Amino acid sequence: MLDLYSRKIIGWATGHRQTTPLIIKALKMATARLQHTDSVILHSDQGSQYSSYDYTKLAKEHDITLSMSRRGNCYDNAVAESFFKTLKKELVRKQNFETREIAASKIFEYIEMFYNAKRRHSYSGHISPNEFERRYNIETS
Repeated sequence: MLDLYSRKIIGWATGHRQTTPLIIKALKMATARLQHTDSVILHSDQGSQYSSYDYTKLAKEHDITLSMSRRGNCYDNAVAESFFKTLKKELVRKQNFETREIAASKIFEYIEMFYNAKRRHSYSGHISPNEFERRYNIETS
């Protein structure tokens, strides 16, 4: 889950299939990181896991408004798709992971120690998402 304002990855999970429990894990991480009380809109594609009872219930418990892409409109998810393209280019295609655990560990390092902390984004004036949050006093952890 990517914060459109800071471009920070605030919730993520890895698994062998994109299941409802997997995306709930990512949503729980995101809600734990969100400290502010502003309204939150969470946008996704139309996968069945995003309309599941458990997922929508958790979102409602955290006062999150769910939004879904229109059918056939790939541009709705352009920022998230750009992140995945970058992740694949900068990490996945450069390595051969022997196990899922190793892959998950490397993805953790990439997201938390590089992408959020150091990778500069033209959108935010060529600073990292963490630095953007520090400068503009956004309250996430």
